[in-house]
Amino acid sequence: MTDKIVKTEAEWREQLSDLAFKVTRKKGTERAGTHDDFPKAPGGFRCACCDAPLFDQTAKFESGTGWPSFFAPVDDAAVELHEDRSWFMRRTEVLCARCDAHLGHVFPDGPQPTGLRYCMNGVALKFEPED
Repeated sequence: MTDKIVKTEAEWREQLSDLAFKVTRKKGTERAGTHDDFPKAPGGFRCACCDAPLFDQTAKFESGTGWPSFFAPVDDAAVELHEDRSWFMRRTEVLCARCDAHLGHVFPDGPQPTGLRYCMNGVALKFEPED
């Protein structure tokens, strides 16, 4: 992992759309079904804020939730997990390890081989097709 990327709120606002800023920098959530229209082609998913590689197409699966779901990141060091007790719930938040962007949450109801479901906000990701 490379060095942390730190920017001011104004710098993030200039770089990101209003929704991407709300989700990634203010821990928001996009509406289900609004940003899960990524190509099914081989490739990877990168952080919309800092371009760090996060997930691979081979780990993506249809969860039926309306959000992009993966059973594992490309590397455990690509993401950081934090306890989230907001909204009167107890969940595990997933952040980009490089820039601390809020990506979504991870749940223990995914498919094998991990049994995990990384439920990500699509606006927090950008797809990069394989060359």
